[in-house]
Amino acid sequence: MIAIGIILLLAGMVFHSGILWGLGIVLAIAGAAAALLGRAGRRVGPRVHYY
Repeated sequence: MIAIGIILLLAGMVFHSGILWGLGIVLAIAGAAAALLGRAGRRVGPRVHYY
């Protein structure tokens, strides 16, 4: 999810698209939050480990 967010951020910068930029920010933040929760030993949805 973090990788897709970064790709969308870059695509938004290249194509000057606010929608891609916004989606990229949301996905990158959500992916980082899920990764932090997974590293802390908390379940993220149905997964015990989130990589």
